[in-house]
Amino acid sequence: MIGFIQQLQRRTPLGWLQLNHEKSRLLVALSGIAFADVLIFMQLGFQNALYDSNTRLNRVLHTDIVLISPKARNMQNLSTFSRRRLYQASSISGVKSAEGLYLSMITWKNPQTRSETSIQVIGVNPDQPAFQLPEVNQQLDKIKLPDTLLFDHDSKGDYKQTIAQIEQGKTVTTEIENHTITLGGLFKLGTSFGADGNLITSDQNFLRLFPGRQAASINLGMIYLEPGYDRKQVAIALRSYLPDDVKVLTHEEFIQFEENYWQKESPIGFIFGLGVSMGFIVGIIIVYQVLSTDVNAHIKEYATLKAMGYHNLYFLGVIFEEAVILAFLGFIPGAVVPLGLYHLTRNATNLPIYMTLARALLVLVLTIVMCLISGAIATRKLQAADPADMF
Repeated sequence: MIGFIQQLQRRTPLGWLQLNHEKSRLLVALSGIAFADVLIFMQLGFQNALYDSNTRLNRVLHTDIVLISPKARNMQNLSTFSRRRLYQASSISGVKSAEGLYLSMITWKNPQTRSETSIQVIGVNPDQPAFQLPEVNQQLDKIKLPDTLLFDHDSKGDYKQTIAQIEQGKTVTTEIENHTITLGGLFKLGTSFGADGNLITSDQNFLRLFPGRQAASINLGMIYLEPGYDRKQVAIALRSYLPDDVKVLTHEEFIQFEENYWQKESPIGFIFGLGVSMGFIVGIIIVYQVLSTDVNAHIKEYATLKAMGYHNLYFLGVIFEEAVILAFLGFIPGAVVPLGLYHLTRNATNLPIYMTLARALLVLVLTIVMCLISGAIATRKLQAADPADMF
C-alpha cells in the first residue's frame, strides 16, 4: 500500500495539467456537470417530497392496525366500508378498541381572500385521540362544538391574517359548501401533492358538512391493541376473520401502502424518476463532449506516447483522472445551488424538501459514475488509433 501511494505521488498529474491548460473548456465542463447535478438534486428532492408529504397523515395516525376498503388507492381516494367491521374486529383477542375515521376533499372559501380552493376534511371521534399531534389532542374539546374545526397552520395559500386571528383567540368563520363553519384552533401537518391543507373536526360535524354520507360508512378503521400483543399476529388473525370487503394493514404497512401508490401507480412518481435519468444522461453527454474534444486536441501527443510503448490502459487512466476531477469539482456548485432552490420551493409550497447527506452522497456517486462512463466512451477513438496514421 505504501509503495502504491509513493508511486501515485511520483506520477505526473497529466489529467489535471490538461484540464487546467484549457481553463475556458474546464469552466464549460464544470458548468455542464453542475447543471446535471442540479437537475438530479431537484428531481430527487421533489420525489422525496412527494413520498414524505403524502405519507404525513399516515405517519401521525395514532393506531396499531388500519382497516381500509380494498378499492382504496391512496389517502385522498379511500372508498368507504361498513362500520360493522369495527365491531367484528373488536371481538378478536388482543383488540382493545376500534374507531372509525372519515375523510373527504371539499371546496371551501379562504377566510382571508374569499377565494375557493380544495382542502381535506378529517372527521374523528373527539373522545379518542386519533393523531400523534399534541396540538390536536389538546383541542379535542373545541371540535365537539357544532360546526367547529381545527385548521392546518401549514396549509398552502395566503392565510397569514387568518392564522394571526386564530392565535389571538378571535372568532374566524368561513363557508364550506354554503355551510358556515368556525375555525377554533390550529395544528401543523402540512400540504401534500394530493391536498393543499387539512381541517380536523368531530365525526358529528363531518357528517353535518356531508349530509349525503352515512354514519355507518367510514373511510378508515383504527384498531388499538392491548399491551403485549404483536401487531403482525393480530393483523393475521383479523385478515382470516373479517370478510374480503376490508383490507387489514399494520400501521407500518399502511404508510408503505401510501408510498407505493405515489411511487408505482401515480404518473408523478414516474415523471420524477424519468427526470433523474434524463439528468444523468445529460451529464454523460456533456462530459463526453469535453473529454472527447480534449482527446482530439492532444491526439498526436497520445500517439507519440503510444509509439513509445505506453499501453491503452495508461491512456484510460489519464482520461479517468480527468473524469474524476471533473466529477468532484462539478459536484461542489451542483450541490450548493439546490440548497437555495430547496429553500425557495419549501417557502412557496410548504412541501418537505430538504438536502440530506444520503442524497448528497448518492448524487456524488452518480456524478463519478457519469464522468467515468463518459471517459470510457471518449477513449475508444484513441484506443483504435494507429500512431503511424497520426503523422
